[in-house]
Amino acid sequence: MSIPEFNEIIETNDQTEAREKHLEELRELVGNAYPNSFKRTEITGRDDSITRIVNFGPVRELIPELAEGERPEQDIKDAVNARLLEFGTVRVAGRLATPPRTMGKAAFVHLSDGKNRLQIYVRKDDAKAVSNDTGEFVEGEDTGFALFKLLDHGDFVGVEGFLFITNTGELSVHVEKLQFLTKAMVPMPDKMHGIEDPEIKQRRRYADLIGSSLQVEHDGLTTREVFERRAKIISSMRRYLEDQGYIEVETPMLTPKATGAAAKPFETHHNALDIKLFARIAPELYLKRLTVGGFEKVYELNRNFRNEGISYKHNPEFTMLEFYCAYMEVGGMMDFCEQMLKESVEKATGGRKVVYEENEIDFSKFERLPMADAVRRYMPDADVNESNMLELFEEHVEHNLIQPTFIIDFPKAVSPLSKASPENPAIAERFELFINGMECANGFSELNDPREQYDRFVDQMKERERGDEEAMVLDEDYITALSYGMPPAAGIGIGIDRIVMLLTNRHSIRDVILFPHLRPERKGSSDEEE
Repeated sequence: MSIPEFNEIIETNDQTEAREKHLEELRELVGNAYPNSFKRTEITGRDDSITRIVNFGPVRELIPELAEGERPEQDIKDAVNARLLEFGTVRVAGRLATPPRTMGKAAFVHLSDGKNRLQIYVRKDDAKAVSNDTGEFVEGEDTGFALFKLLDHGDFVGVEGFLFITNTGELSVHVEKLQFLTKAMVPMPDKMHGIEDPEIKQRRRYADLIGSSLQVEHDGLTTREVFERRAKIISSMRRYLEDQGYIEVETPMLTPKATGAAAKPFETHHNALDIKLFARIAPELYLKRLTVGGFEKVYELNRNFRNEGISYKHNPEFTMLEFYCAYMEVGGMMDFCEQMLKESVEKATGGRKVVYEENEIDFSKFERLPMADAVRRYMPDADVNESNMLELFEEHVEHNLIQPTFIIDFPKAVSPLSKASPENPAIAERFELFINGMECANGFSELNDPREQYDRFVDQMKERERGDEEAMVLDEDYITALSYGMPPAAGIGIGIDRIVMLLTNRHSIRDVILFPHLRPERKGSSDEEE
């Protein structure tokens, strides 16, 4: 196997060569160019990150409110700085958010912690460089300023000094100690536009996060804010479930059978056990086994893997929230899902209305619509029957369902794990939630008759024999579990990635997954490779 050289991975050019030269000079000045840690102060109550400092109430309330271009009067500035000085020594660290510039015997530059910025002021006569080998000051004159001149845009530094406001009223740190922490060996993304190529944004998420944090102006959420909102959505859902008595569990991600959904799996082999295993396509049958075992309310935030096509709403690896409740039926599960989404959306976004692709989506209203009625609404002249209903729905209806809509009354034939309706045995007690033309959730009253479930599996196996690779396989152990008795129950799977897309106005699932799957990056090809 050919091992690439470092310079083949990191392309050499004038800018990288200049940074390499600065790194060598920094090593001569401070010793270890990659120290193990930097101890920050705790005037805010915890480690003083830049974000905590700039948002710290006792500091924030001292900063004068100024109109654009206005400067604080000298007496106000002096009074504020006297109060800021009372906080004592501050130690913070971050990445240089802009290229460093010196102006005579002083320099200003902003540090970023990926979320907020804080200006530092380095004066030639005051700043001293810290040796990373000894922790003491570097001997000699003007060492801090010499260190500063070797910094590049994107480098990490730690500073020690005191807080003050400048002549323009900006909170800053007057640096007394300057410590080098990490060299950025490649240029940073453009500060005005960030990274514009969507594939590079998805392939090198670290660069996308850096670029969006350093970008001066933004249209909508930054990349970091997208994933912070994703975290809020998930934590809100988790909190809602736990407040309602649900217990979080973990079920196998490698399974002996690919069951729980109609999908093509990824296969692997376990050498020691000498068995074929599948990356799970859904945790459903394991969660229902737990319902058999006495867990009346159970949920899992899980990763699923399906070896299928890729689109703006499909990724081979994706996140689902699945939960099951004993003694509940499909109507109760729709009620529960609706209320959970209303509250989670409000906590994550501050309201129940969001704009997605120029449509205002109102999460305060959920419609419930039988599938046959939905087809007739958008195809009033169509001859709708059980054999063509699903095809007509997918082709002519789905993309029209912009507002949150529960589609109900699915054909039983395409719902192998759900109970039939007591009123109509051909209809399944099942629903799917559609928002902006995307299926976002799938739920039903769970089939708990082991013999009927066996017959449904057999029907699915016949479909596999006819060439349907996504049809379900027979799971004998699940039939055994149901034979111990499972109480009446309802369950649901919610597509977290698609919900996040809607709440962040992102148009591809890859934009809400930190590290989506992409085709290998090709830096060149030979005739033989082609």
